[in-house]
Amino acid sequence: MKSILGNLDAKKIKIVIIFAKYNSIIVNKLLDGALDAFDYYQGDKKNIILIQVPGAFEIPGVINQVMDNIKTDCILALGSIIRGGTPHFDYVAGESSNGIAFFSKTKNIPVINGILTTDNIEQALERAGTKAGNKGWELMETAIETSSIYKQIQNN
Repeated sequence: MKSILGNLDAKKIKIVIIFAKYNSIIVNKLLDGALDAFDYYQGDKKNIILIQVPGAFEIPGVINQVMDNIKTDCILALGSIIRGGTPHFDYVAGESSNGIAFFSKTKNIPVINGILTTDNIEQALERAGTKAGNKGWELMETAIETSSIYKQIQNN
């Protein structure tokens, strides 16, 4: 019997992080957590490409461009959508999530959805805490581990 298990070794992983400018107080904390985790797992910062987009809605289109034009092992999408008094939240959250899921299911590299969807800014700030309590950290761990699983499957 053969098992394929992910690992958290980031030494040779190339990753593109697409992050939204909108709600930057939250997103920048997520980005800091993700970069801290990449460093903690011995990733080389030269293997990271950062792409800032206006908001979460633009992330799927940029994922498509990255997949067509940049050689990478993984894409991590970071954003924050906070519910307001209009249905705009539902449209943006739904479309960005659907777009990310589409690419995650149809391409040969992992695409990690790190877009927070919260009812209020307090919930968003709670999820963007520091270090291990930061969803950005957790999402980078997911990106590293999933990348290692894809590589093992593709080299099997």
